[in-house]
Amino acid sequence: MLKYFSADWVFPVSVAPIENGVVSVNEAGEIQEVLTPAAAQQRQIKVNKHKGAIVPGFINTHCHLELSHLFGEIPERTGLVEFVQTVIKSRSADADAIQSAMHSADQRLFNNGIVAVGDISNQVISKEIKQQSKIYYHTFVEALSFNPDRAVATMDYAIEIKSQFAPLPATVVPHAPYSVSPELFALINTSAEEDEAFISIHNQETTHENEFFETKSGNFLQLYQFLGLNLSFFKPSGKTALQTWLPYIKKQKTLLVHNTVTSKADVAFAKQHHGNLYWCLCPQANLYIENTLPDVDLFISEDLKITLGTDSLASNHQLNILAEMKTLQSLKKVEFEKLLQWATINGAEFLGLEDQFGTIEVGKSPGLNLIQLSKDFEIESDRVIKLA
Repeated sequence: MLKYFSADWVFPVSVAPIENGVVSVNEAGEIQEVLTPAAAQQRQIKVNKHKGAIVPGFINTHCHLELSHLFGEIPERTGLVEFVQTVIKSRSADADAIQSAMHSADQRLFNNGIVAVGDISNQVISKEIKQQSKIYYHTFVEALSFNPDRAVATMDYAIEIKSQFAPLPATVVPHAPYSVSPELFALINTSAEEDEAFISIHNQETTHENEFFETKSGNFLQLYQFLGLNLSFFKPSGKTALQTWLPYIKKQKTLLVHNTVTSKADVAFAKQHHGNLYWCLCPQANLYIENTLPDVDLFISEDLKITLGTDSLASNHQLNILAEMKTLQSLKKVEFEKLLQWATINGAEFLGLEDQFGTIEVGKSPGLNLIQLSKDFEIESDRVIKLA
């Protein structure tokens, strides 16, 4: 039996929005028709009419489910170095508490209309939640070791974690430029090429990250001291973090996450050296940690492939892609239809899910979300109602 949904606007994403459009879905949630109001009226179709806009389910390309138990535990605006140290000191908790927090976070994601997630993991503890979830998860197993002598052992450990996630999709990825040695980058790149896998990496979250690679100075030295790592082996490249690490990833589809201090010169370098990059923005987490936002106008002017993420409940008050969109629209004046593309089809393409998610088209099962917009397409609320 088909269900027919209509709203003030339907945004298929793949084509222009349809005023008073109608979408039909079967019991499995698969789109059967996308109709104009005239076509629906001619056929005398009875519809469930809603105030607001119908959009596809959202894609969250960057989350940390296993940090959900840290909700409200880490102070805001301390800066990345202090934040990372606090996370390291706070990661351990009662196993039941961690599982309960992850289960609650998964439900939050689902209730907020998110249909697919690129999730960062360092352990296998989230597997059961992901197997039982109504959300599609691709797990990015992070490899972390800045010590070149630990590269092989670190990679072996990450590959073992990845194997434990089977049959769920998973990929071994670098954590961040400052936590992965060139030797470990090489191993990750080789593995990704062999598996034809895509990669995710935290990139340029703070000016201190660039300072470290340019001159071996800044607050990152405190982080390595905290970790007890002797940096005598490290020689600064004289280049920014992105310009230092990007050549290590040869050709695999790669998601750069945060990009808070990425410059025009960095973007030019990235375009020249890699042809398959996506750029993930997590604005609420950026404000939570560093109290700043990326140069979104630059990214738009450079026509970068942008996706959206929530980061974790350690660095965010909610797991809501619509709230991330609202923040960018409010503070960066990004037009709604562009934000919607970032939140849907771009993320679906990065995760290789564009045949199922990302647009409202016949044959797809993208999920249908009802949201509230003004006449000028301003997001009025971060509340999402799931229709299908």
